[in-house]
Parts: sequence; structure tokens; C-alpha cells
Amino acid sequence: MSPSSRRTILSHAYNGIGGLALSSLLASEARAAGNPLSAKSPHITRKARNCIFLFMQGGVSQVDSFDYKPALNKLHGEPLPRIPSISGELQGRLTFPHAVVGSAFKFERHGGSGRYMSELFPNLARHVDDMAFIHGIRTDNQNHGPSTLHVTTGSQFPGSPSVGSWVNYGLGSESENMPGYVVIQDPRGAPVNGAAVWANGYLPATHQGALLRPTGSPILDLNRPSGMSEAQQRAELDALKWFNQQHLETRPGALELEARISAYELAFRMQSTAPALVDISDEPRQIQEMYGLHQKETAGFGRQCLLARRFVEAGVRFSLLIHGVQIGPDSWDDHGNVEQGMRKHSKEVDQPIAALLSDLKQRGLLEETLVVWASEMGRTPFVNGQLKSNPGREHNSYSLSMWMAGGDVKGSATAGETDEFSLRSIHEPIPIRNVHATILNLLGLDDDKLRYLHAGRLRQLTDIGGEVLDEIIA
Repeated sequence: MSPSSRRTILSHAYNGIGGLALSSLLASEARAAGNPLSAKSPHITRKARNCIFLFMQGGVSQVDSFDYKPALNKLHGEPLPRIPSISGELQGRLTFPHAVVGSAFKFERHGGSGRYMSELFPNLARHVDDMAFIHGIRTDNQNHGPSTLHVTTGSQFPGSPSVGSWVNYGLGSESENMPGYVVIQDPRGAPVNGAAVWANGYLPATHQGALLRPTGSPILDLNRPSGMSEAQQRAELDALKWFNQQHLETRPGALELEARISAYELAFRMQSTAPALVDISDEPRQIQEMYGLHQKETAGFGRQCLLARRFVEAGVRFSLLIHGVQIGPDSWDDHGNVEQGMRKHSKEVDQPIAALLSDLKQRGLLEETLVVWASEMGRTPFVNGQLKSNPGREHNSYSLSMWMAGGDVKGSATAGETDEFSLRSIHEPIPIRNVHATILNLLGLDDDKLRYLHAGRLRQLTDIGGEVLDEIIA
């Protein structure tokens, strides 16, 4: 045998090492898929074990809610002064005639932190010292569809896993009888992009959000067929499981089949758990009233928030609550009459969200629950064209405001700051990937370690990696 060259040895060694790494990765995936929803150890020690993600569809006006800018009222009806180094869609909007729109709402200081809050959120204002705010967040697109995906999946293009899917993949579920990731959309309809907002993307199907319906059976096809007893269904499921296991023994590492076996078992257990869990009639009257269930404006989102608290108690890892339907009067997309729109939307969510925070806190659950408020973009401090009665606001992908509470969130802290008009950040804009990295960190996950091999590349929620916003972490 002729001696091998140094180049050949290195080539073989490189391939061997790569093969070992790949086989190790696939083996770990196969082991996880045996029970893909089992609880997993976090990368970092954090208090929060669960997350409730409150998504406001349409683009909440930050200058009418949480980002107080008194300069706007002084310039109401006038064009903005010349702003240097403006670019992108903001430059395009400011090139055309426009007029500043001052906020129609009073802002007052609240809590020990003295933070300004709009009069639209009197109930949330009582919790201001538990909340940390992030201002000047940038998304890469000013259109609702791509921007909604960017905030909820980390990419403005379809096909990527949602934040909840990544959390579920990284931490698993603490509940044996419920999915680790549930979705409660607005009872009036679906958001922009529909199921893509809570999809699993290229992660295993087990990690897709389970959509709960507002009426009837909470999950489609959950109830057993008419005339079939529990014992009969159990026997049928055992037989199916036996055949699947026989098939699996000749195909080790068949992740989709292992996940399907686990899904059948979970669905069977859910039949006895889910209906009772979503039946809120057993809640004390004072709790129902606290969430606003007996008021027309707050009943819808109040039910969503109350269910989220019950899911936390049941061990559900991630709950996505969506307020707003597509782009219309029931969304936060207020291009016209922002005053009327903001009064309507805020009225629907202020009391329920404040009740959720109070309820979690009084039960000792807020410390182990991360609550996140988000939308897909902010709004401009002006309206294009002439100022008319009942003006609205345009899209602004440079000035999204979000807040978080619970877990290791540093109450009353702030990350980022916008200019005097809330047009854009006065520092480097905060990319949404940094917010995602922070959410993962607060749940004990390192975004650089939370990866999945897809199409020959190790993928992650933050794409190229995000920087944790340490200023809002206690």
C-alpha cells in the first residue's frame, strides 16, 4: 500500500470529523423526537418557564400609547423640520406633502418610575413599574404581511418557524396533556398571513402552534367519533401504535413517524383535558369581571387572557394571543381617524391585559411567566397629504415599541430611545433579532445554541445572531 499523502490524511480526517458531528446531531434529534415535547434543560438559569406573547395586529401607534412626544402637539398641522440623514421609506414619505399629527390623548406619569403613559391605558398604567419598554425597534419591511412575519418568525419571508415554535423546540412542554404551544386568535377572525404566524416552518411538525377555536370543540377533530367509547378508542390507538412501532424498528431515526406517534398519544390525552381547561365558567365571578368578560368591548380579549393564565397553570410553555383581524376596522391599522381607532382598540385590551398581570402576580406566577406585548410596526408622527379632520398615521418600520414583564425582566427599565418625533431611534436602531434574542434569553435559551440543521445550514431564530438587551434584564 502506498503511503497516504498529508493532503489525503487531512481530507479524510476532515470528513470523518464532519461525519461524527453530523451523526451526533442527528442522533440527538432522533432522541428528542422520541418524545419531542418532553421538558428540556435551559441553557441559562432564568426564572421564566412560560411565555405569553400578546400580538397586536395592524401597527400600534407608539406616540398615542407608550412613547410620549410633546413636540408633536406643538407642531400639529405643520410639516416636520428638515431631518438630516433620513433614508428609506421615511425619506420617501417626507418628500411628499405631509402634516404633523399631535396626539389627541393626555399623557401622565405613573408608578415609582414616573413613566409617561397614555390615558388610553389606565389599567396597564398601574403595572408600569413591572414593565420594561423597548423603543426604536426596526423591522425590515413597512408592509403588514412581511413585517408581521418578521416579528413573529424572525424572517419577513414565509417558511420560517415562529418564536413559539423555537421556544417549544428548545424547552419542550411541562404538560403531558396539552400542546407546548397554543394559539388563541381574535374571535372575529385571523391575522395577516394566517397560520404562517404560528407555523413550525422547517422545525418538526410537533412544534407548530395548536390553534384553539373560540366556540365548540377547542381543537378541530379533537372529540372522538360518535358511538365510540374511550376503551374502544384506546384499543384502536394501541393497535395503531403497535404497527407504527414495528415500522419504526426497521427505520431508526424516522423523526416524523416518532413525532406522529407522540402526537396521537397527546391528542388522546387532550380529549379529557382540553375541554375542561377552556371552559372558564368555573372561574369565580370576580375573576371574570376583572378580565371584563361581562362587557361587550372586553369580552373577546378578556377570554383570551384568562385562558392564557389557565394554560400557564396547566404547564403550556408558550401562548400566542392575537388581537386584530387582517387590515381593517378591527385591526390597529389606523390610517384615518387614529383617535377613534386607538380608543376602540385600547378599550378592548387594556383591562384584560392588566387583569392578566394582576392575576399572574397574585397567584405567584408572574415571576415564572414572561409576558410580551408586540405589534408589527410603529406609526409615523405625521400623515401624508393635507391635514384633515380625524387624521390618521402612516406605517413606520423604524419606531416599533414593545414591552415585557415577568420573570427576570427589570421593571421600569428602558432599552432604546427615539428622537423627539418618534420617527426613528436616536442611536443605532434595535433590530427585531435583538428583541428575539432577549426573549429567548429571558426563557433560559441562548440564541446561538438554539439551532436546527436545515438545507445544509444550521438555522436559528435570530438568523445571523442577535444581541441581548441587557438593560432590561434584572
